[in-house]
Amino acid sequence: MAEWDVAVVGAGPGGLAAAHAAASGGARTIVLERAEHPRYKTCGGGLIGTSLAIAGPLITVPARDTVDAITFTDRGRRAFTRRSPHRPLLTMVRRDDFDFAWYGAAVAAGADVRQNAQVRAVDQDADAARVTLADGEVISARTVIGADGSAAVTSRYVGVTFDQQDLGLEVELAATPEDRAAYRGRVLLDWGPVPGSYGWVFPKDDELTVGVIMAKGKGAETKQYLSDFVRQLGLTDRKVVRDSGHLTRCRSADAPVRRGRVLVVGDAAGLLEPWTREGISYALRSGSWAGEVAARARTPEDLAEYERLVEAQLAPEMAAGRRLLSVFSRHPGLMHTAMRIPLGWRAFEAFCRGELSMAEVLQRKPIGLAVSVIGGGRV
Repeated sequence: MAEWDVAVVGAGPGGLAAAHAAASGGARTIVLERAEHPRYKTCGGGLIGTSLAIAGPLITVPARDTVDAITFTDRGRRAFTRRSPHRPLLTMVRRDDFDFAWYGAAVAAGADVRQNAQVRAVDQDADAARVTLADGEVISARTVIGADGSAAVTSRYVGVTFDQQDLGLEVELAATPEDRAAYRGRVLLDWGPVPGSYGWVFPKDDELTVGVIMAKGKGAETKQYLSDFVRQLGLTDRKVVRDSGHLTRCRSADAPVRRGRVLVVGDAAGLLEPWTREGISYALRSGSWAGEVAARARTPEDLAEYERLVEAQLAPEMAAGRRLLSVFSRHPGLMHTAMRIPLGWRAFEAFCRGELSMAEVLQRKPIGLAVSVIGGGRV
């Protein structure tokens, strides 16, 4: 017999949402986290409405700022600002705060969170799945949910493949009083010098998160873009609180998200929006589904419900994001212009608020037609 009903590997938003859902469903749940909360995680930390809809009822969201304005620039030029006066577009968090809030919620729901527990291997047989820790301890569970990142143990075990990989670089800068006044309630997005790249400034009270993202394999160009971006913003003399980088990986359309008793969620499954590379909402949704399904499941076949949810609800959004990234990569100037006009801005605004998915954006006839003409193919 398995020691646990559900074992979750990784205690980020996806893993802790899974643990909360599983424990709330009555499953004996353990979470294995290699670090110790609260811990820093490289992330822009912008929560869209979809994420807030899941997190809001379960945790006190540790907001550092709420954003109702976005300034767009094209390689540092042609700046303009659009505002959303009635409802915020984004809520800014630091990931150590946000993840720690989810940690508290998972524990309150009944999950056992074990920190400083490094998972080295995963295997399974007809009766249970097992994870082996760095110290040799073996933990068995009816279901294992992997939320340990796209390059980690569970993703490799399930056999997730990726068709898009990007390098993101960020600096956390100490904000001066002038910076706080200038960026409070406002995000800056810059369309970058390499097709598909972009940069951002996210306000977080006493810090600014400044970052850029670009296709993997262009490390020198990505570093240069970040350096130039910080200089263009006039922020070169600010104290660097943290300097970090990470790879984001989007799953191939036919990549598995389950192998027998082992499911993967969030980054471990390569689930994120390909154009904006937004991943928190994907982690929370997939983690919640995995936890709910695992709590009910009695056989590996029961876990196929999770696969169906991913294919029905997240795969179409990712496909739409790929199409928009293709258009953006070929015609960044047109995307800049699109944010100036009411139709493009309203669609982006609705996406940020969680009122429209990327797939639903493309289903709007004028937008879908434009993308079809510019990007080729059918909507």
